Amino acid sequence: MTKQMIVLNGGSSAGKSEIVRRLQAVLPEPWLAFGVDAFVDALPPAMQDSGEGIEFAPDGGVIVGPVFRRLEAAWMAGIVATVRAGVPVIVDDVFLGGAASQQRWKRALDGLDVLWVGVRCDSAVAAEREKARGDRILGMAAAQADIVHEGVVYDLVVDTTHTASELCARTIGGAV
Repeated sequence: MTKQMIVLNGGSSAGKSEIVRRLQAVLPEPWLAFGVDAFVDALPPAMQDSGEGIEFAPDGGVIVGPVFRRLEAAWMAGIVATVRAGVPVIVDDVFLGGAASQQRWKRALDGLDVLWVGVRCDSAVAAEREKARGDRILGMAAAQADIVHEGVVYDLVVDTTHTASELCARTIGGAV
Protein backbone atom coordinates (compact mmCIF):
# COMPACT_ATOMS: atom_id res chain seq x y z
CA MET A 1 0.00 0.00 0.00
CA THR A 2 1.19 3.52 -0.75
CA LYS A 3 1.57 5.86 2.19
CA GLN A 4 -1.37 8.21 2.48
CA MET A 5 -0.11 10.37 5.31
CA ILE A 6 3.13 11.37 6.97
CA VAL A 7 3.03 12.47 10.61
CA LEU A 8 6.09 14.36 11.82
CA ASN A 9 6.43 14.71 15.58
CA GLY A 10 9.06 16.76 17.33
CA GLY A 11 9.53 19.52 19.83
CA SER A 12 9.43 23.22 19.13
CA SER A 13 12.24 24.42 16.85
CA ALA A 14 13.29 20.88 15.94
CA GLY A 15 12.99 21.71 12.23
CA LYS A 16 9.66 20.07 11.34
CA SER A 17 8.24 22.96 9.30
CA GLU A 18 11.34 23.23 7.12
CA ILE A 19 11.32 19.45 6.56
CA VAL A 20 7.66 19.69 5.50
CA ARG A 21 8.47 22.38 2.91
CA ARG A 22 11.36 20.29 1.60
CA LEU A 23 9.21 17.15 1.53
CA GLN A 24 6.61 18.89 -0.59
CA ALA A 25 9.37 19.69 -3.06
CA VAL A 26 10.85 16.17 -3.24
CA LEU A 27 7.71 14.03 -3.23
CA PRO A 28 6.60 13.07 -6.74
CA GLU A 29 2.98 14.17 -6.32
CA PRO A 30 1.33 17.06 -4.48
CA TRP A 31 0.97 16.57 -0.71
CA LEU A 32 -0.96 19.02 1.43
CA ALA A 33 0.64 20.13 4.69
CA PHE A 34 -1.09 20.90 7.96
CA GLY A 35 0.73 22.02 11.07
CA VAL A 36 -0.29 22.25 14.68
CA ASP A 37 1.02 25.84 14.77
CA ALA A 38 -1.56 26.85 12.15
CA PHE A 39 -4.26 25.08 14.18
CA VAL A 40 -3.24 26.97 17.33
CA ASP A 41 -3.15 30.24 15.35
CA ALA A 42 -6.70 29.52 14.12
CA LEU A 43 -8.05 29.36 17.67
CA PRO A 44 -10.01 32.35 18.92
CA PRO A 45 -7.85 34.68 21.02
CA ALA A 46 -10.03 33.88 24.06
CA MET A 47 -8.70 30.30 23.89
CA GLN A 48 -5.17 31.54 24.62
CA ASP A 49 -4.16 31.41 28.26
CA SER A 50 -7.48 30.01 29.39
CA GLY A 51 -8.03 26.84 31.37
CA GLU A 52 -10.31 25.60 28.60
CA GLY A 53 -8.00 26.26 25.67
CA ILE A 54 -4.22 26.47 25.54
CA GLU A 55 -1.89 28.11 27.98
CA PHE A 56 1.75 28.97 27.42
CA ALA A 57 3.66 29.12 30.70
CA PRO A 58 6.52 31.61 31.13
CA ASP A 59 9.01 28.71 31.31
CA GLY A 60 7.91 27.35 27.91
CA GLY A 61 5.49 24.74 29.23
CA VAL A 62 2.21 24.22 27.38
CA ILE A 63 -1.07 23.21 29.03
CA VAL A 64 -4.17 22.31 27.03
CA GLY A 65 -7.73 22.16 28.28
CA PRO A 66 -10.88 20.25 27.33
CA VAL A 67 -12.16 22.70 24.72
CA PHE A 68 -8.76 22.60 23.01
CA ARG A 69 -8.98 18.79 22.88
CA ARG A 70 -12.49 18.95 21.38
CA LEU A 71 -11.37 21.40 18.69
CA GLU A 72 -8.20 19.39 18.08
CA ALA A 73 -10.32 16.25 17.48
CA ALA A 74 -12.34 18.17 14.88
CA TRP A 75 -9.14 19.42 13.23
CA MET A 76 -7.82 15.86 13.08
CA ALA A 77 -11.09 14.59 11.63
CA GLY A 78 -10.92 17.23 8.90
CA ILE A 79 -7.38 16.21 7.98
CA VAL A 80 -8.37 12.54 7.94
CA ALA A 81 -11.35 13.37 5.68
CA THR A 82 -8.93 15.02 3.26
CA VAL A 83 -6.77 11.90 3.21
CA ARG A 84 -9.81 9.64 2.76
CA ALA A 85 -10.84 11.86 -0.18
CA GLY A 86 -7.61 10.78 -1.90
CA VAL A 87 -5.23 13.62 -1.10
CA PRO A 88 -1.99 12.70 0.66
CA VAL A 89 -1.18 14.83 3.70
CA ILE A 90 1.85 15.70 5.80
CA VAL A 91 1.15 16.70 9.41
CA ASP A 92 3.62 18.60 11.56
CA ASP A 93 2.67 18.05 15.21
CA VAL A 94 4.05 18.31 18.73
CA PHE A 95 2.97 15.32 20.84
CA LEU A 96 2.86 17.11 24.19
CA GLY A 97 1.34 13.95 25.68
CA GLY A 98 3.87 11.61 24.06
CA ALA A 99 2.27 8.20 23.41
CA ALA A 100 -1.22 9.45 24.35
CA SER A 101 -1.00 12.07 21.60
CA GLN A 102 0.01 9.42 19.07
CA GLN A 103 -2.92 7.26 20.17
CA ARG A 104 -5.37 10.10 19.45
CA TRP A 105 -4.00 10.28 15.91
CA LYS A 106 -4.02 6.48 15.51
CA ARG A 107 -7.70 6.32 16.44
CA ALA A 108 -8.52 9.06 13.94
CA LEU A 109 -6.38 7.44 11.21
CA ASP A 110 -7.75 3.92 11.57
CA GLY A 111 -7.26 1.97 8.35
CA LEU A 112 -4.95 4.50 6.67
CA ASP A 113 -1.33 3.81 5.72
CA VAL A 114 0.71 6.29 7.75
CA LEU A 115 4.44 6.94 8.00
CA TRP A 116 5.29 7.97 11.58
CA VAL A 117 8.41 10.13 11.72
CA GLY A 118 10.21 11.37 14.80
CA VAL A 119 12.07 14.64 14.30
CA ARG A 120 14.74 14.91 16.95
CA CYS A 121 17.10 17.74 17.73
CA ASP A 122 19.51 18.23 20.60
CA SER A 123 17.77 20.47 23.13
CA ALA A 124 20.64 23.00 23.20
CA VAL A 125 20.56 23.34 19.41
CA ALA A 126 16.74 23.66 19.41
CA ALA A 127 17.01 26.31 22.15
CA GLU A 128 19.45 28.32 20.02
CA ARG A 129 17.07 28.09 17.04
CA GLU A 130 14.21 29.16 19.30
CA LYS A 131 16.17 32.20 20.48
CA ALA A 132 17.07 33.14 16.88
CA ARG A 133 13.44 32.79 15.75
CA GLY A 134 12.17 35.25 18.31
CA ASP A 135 8.59 34.03 17.99
CA ARG A 136 8.58 31.40 20.74
CA ILE A 137 8.62 31.54 24.51
CA LEU A 138 12.18 30.83 25.58
CA GLY A 139 12.38 27.43 27.19
CA MET A 140 9.73 25.78 25.01
CA ALA A 141 12.27 23.95 22.82
CA ALA A 142 14.20 22.56 25.78
CA ALA A 143 11.00 21.57 27.59
CA GLN A 144 9.67 19.67 24.56
CA ALA A 145 12.86 18.15 23.08
CA ASP A 146 12.51 14.78 24.79
CA ILE A 147 9.02 14.66 26.30
CA VAL A 148 7.24 14.67 22.93
CA HIS A 149 8.96 11.39 22.01
CA GLU A 150 8.20 9.49 25.25
CA GLY A 151 6.50 6.21 24.38
CA VAL A 152 5.96 7.18 20.72
CA VAL A 153 6.61 4.46 18.13
CA TYR A 154 8.10 5.59 14.82
CA ASP A 155 8.72 4.05 11.43
CA LEU A 156 11.62 6.45 10.94
CA VAL A 157 13.57 8.97 13.02
CA VAL A 158 15.57 11.89 11.65
CA ASP A 159 17.81 14.18 13.67
CA THR A 160 18.20 17.79 12.59
CA THR A 161 20.97 18.54 15.09
CA HIS A 162 23.63 18.03 12.42
CA THR A 163 21.57 16.92 9.39
CA ALA A 164 20.14 19.43 6.91
CA SER A 165 16.38 19.59 6.35
CA GLU A 166 16.89 18.68 2.69
CA LEU A 167 18.60 15.40 3.58
CA CYS A 168 15.97 14.62 6.23
CA ALA A 169 13.24 15.24 3.65
CA ARG A 170 14.94 12.99 1.11
CA THR A 171 15.28 10.25 3.73
CA ILE A 172 11.58 10.51 4.56
CA GLY A 173 10.64 10.71 0.89
CA GLY A 174 12.58 7.50 0.27
CA ALA A 175 10.48 5.76 2.92
CA VAL A 176 7.25 6.86 1.27
